[in-house]
Amino acid sequence: MTTTKTSRDTRGVRLEPWSEADAGLLRALNAPELMEHLGGPETEERLERRHRRYVDLSADRSGAGRMFRIVLLPEEAVAGSIGFWVREWEGQPVYETGWTVLPGFQGRGVATSATRSVAAEARAAGLHRHLHAFPSVDNTASNAVCRKAGFEPLGELSFEYPPGHTMTCRNWRLDLAREPA
Repeated sequence: MTTTKTSRDTRGVRLEPWSEADAGLLRALNAPELMEHLGGPETEERLERRHRRYVDLSADRSGAGRMFRIVLLPEEAVAGSIGFWVREWEGQPVYETGWTVLPGFQGRGVATSATRSVAAEARAAGLHRHLHAFPSVDNTASNAVCRKAGFEPLGELSFEYPPGHTMTCRNWRLDLAREPA
């Protein structure tokens, strides 16, 4: 059951909608070691724009997506961010997901649990059949999250993110019409 305050709990994490109060979290997630596979840290101006997009997306109730802070249970510690949003892929609208987990919480299954939870949110939103993730081929941890969360690999491709920075990614897809195992 989703409420305005919190979202689904899955294996030790809770997703809470992104809010104005999460600007500091976004700055913490902008650390060089966390942005290594995404073209490096963003400027303060870009962070402010990203934060505004996250707040706006989380306020939208059309099913176009949502951003969340990841809360680790039972500690109630904020461990990172995750979200899903609509993008055009091969001529079709799909959902895309992405996440970042703070260093002190990595290697504990937080990203995998959060990814399963965000897939449940995307499934509940019900607008699109597929949820995609596009981690860099060099991002071993994120590729492992996709595999553990039940995504199927569809191959490698060149992807521009952020604008002006091309990287080689793996295209992972989760069929939201299938119930999770």
